[in-house]
Order: sequence, then structure tokens, then C-alpha cells
Amino acid sequence: MNVKIFDRPDIQDFLKALSGLEKADGNPRVKQIVHRIVSDLFKAIDDLDITPDEYWAGIAWLNDLGAAGQAGLISPGLGLDHFLDERLDAIDAALGIDNPTPRTIEGPLYVAGAPVSHGFARLDDGADENGHTLIMHGTVNGADGKPLSGAKVEVWHCDTRGFYSHFDPTGKQAPFNMRRTIITDENGCYKFQSIVPHGYGVPPGSPTEQLLSALGRHGQRPAHIHFFISADDHRKLTTQINIEGDPLVNDDFAYATRDGLVPAVVERTDEASIKANGLSAPFAEIKFDIHLTALVNGVDNQINELRKRAAA
Repeated sequence: MNVKIFDRPDIQDFLKALSGLEKADGNPRVKQIVHRIVSDLFKAIDDLDITPDEYWAGIAWLNDLGAAGQAGLISPGLGLDHFLDERLDAIDAALGIDNPTPRTIEGPLYVAGAPVSHGFARLDDGADENGHTLIMHGTVNGADGKPLSGAKVEVWHCDTRGFYSHFDPTGKQAPFNMRRTIITDENGCYKFQSIVPHGYGVPPGSPTEQLLSALGRHGQRPAHIHFFISADDHRKLTTQINIEGDPLVNDDFAYATRDGLVPAVVERTDEASIKANGLSAPFAEIKFDIHLTALVNGVDNQINELRKRAAA
């Protein structure tokens, strides 16, 4: 029997009480958010006839999720990160702002404090024996369409096993392997040498995988490279590019793939290109130009400074 009690006056009063709406102390915004979220949960329990066993199974899963430190992993997996990006896009559209370089999700594996280089950086340390050399380069352009000298390009990606430095369970990677901050040169250009990353999946048997499996979904990501790009008088851009040809480009569990973020990968085998890049063997090349947008009334209306990020 599905008995509904959500609309009873005493339940509505209970929601106000538990959210602190009747108290003068506390944070009004937190109260507003908690009242809405708990109200939606109460209504879902009513509408779906969620049993105590189902509810407490969910609580146990949340405990496991927290213990595994995977809240930042299930968030994109449930589409929340992508939804936030869609909202930012809609806000920009309402303001008449065009984003030539699309934003997309950050993910949970950024580490602050990567070594800084000017113009060019070598990201990998050469220890990944399965790595295929990658040369990636491009120009950072300002809101006026002109190249931006001194822009900051933060870049990070995984190795061929799908592991990121600072989060590698094998401990094989040196600190800041495949992580650098590149300051664009006088022509607004950045360039780096690394290896082509591989795709990866959520940890087997993890709380994230358990939920995705219950939804009939996989937890795999295509190969990709993350970026933060920032410059004076411009909004910070959070984005990532996918590696062209990866079979999961359009089937990313984190929903990060967006039009304009799958640049061509060109295999360079000619001697001239190899020598011009100081290499001795063929390599993959990606050209990716980046366009930043101006501040909105002097403010970056999309930055999320309060997000907790890993620091080395």
C-alpha cells in the first residue's frame, strides 16, 4: 500500500523546523537549499514508496562513497557536472556571450602547484614504456580575437595505464608527472611534449561502479587531456579535449564530450617534422587553439574558487 503523507501540514512544518527556517541563527542560503533538497527526498520516498531497507541501503552506499573519496567521481557520472556546464552555457547565452572554445567538466584529479614553464614544457618523464609521443600546441586568444601573451595554460592527463600522478595506486609516477603550467610566449603560443593518454575506468568494485552497474551503465572514459586557461581581464576556462578516434568519445560515462573539443590527431612520420621537434621517431600532433572570454562587469562569473582541490 502506497500511503502518502508529504502534503500533511505537520510534515510541512517538520521540514521547516529541520531546515532551521524558524531559527534566527544560521545561514539563510544553506537553510533554503537543505529545505528544498530534503523536501524533494521526502516527496520521492512518498511517491516511489521507498522502503526503509532501500533507504538504509542508500545510506550505506553514501558511507562507502565517502570512505572511498569518490563523491567527485560519481558527480560527473550522474551528469551533475555536465548539468552545471549546461546552466553556465544558458546563462552566457542570456547575456549574449559566445564561447568559441566550449567549457566542460573539470573532474576530480587536478593538483595545484605544477611546475611552470614558458612557451614550451615536457610533461612526461619518459618512464612510460608504452607511451607514443605527443606534440600538442596552439594559440590562446583573448576576447578581442588577438593572441594573448602571458596567459596561463594548466594541463594534466593520465598515463597509458589510466593513472594520474598523485593518484597512482602503484606509486610508480613521480610528482607532477604529466602536469605542467605553461605561460604563453610573446605570440600567445603554448606547446608541450608528452605521450598520448589512454582512457580509463572507475575503480573496479568501487561504490561508483556499483551504482553505475545498477543503472546498466559502464564507468569508462575516453582518452582526454584537461586544461585550465586563464589570463588577466578574462574569465578562467575549464575544459578538456578528447583524443580523436577513441571508441568512447561519444560514450563517456562522465558526459564531458562536447562539439569543438575533439581536435584532429595527425600522425607525423616525415623526417622534417620529426627533426623540427627534436625527436627521433614518428609522433602524434594535435593543434588546439583556445579562445577566452571577457569578464562580465569586471567579474569572472563562472569561476569556482571555493571548490576543494588537491594540493601537492
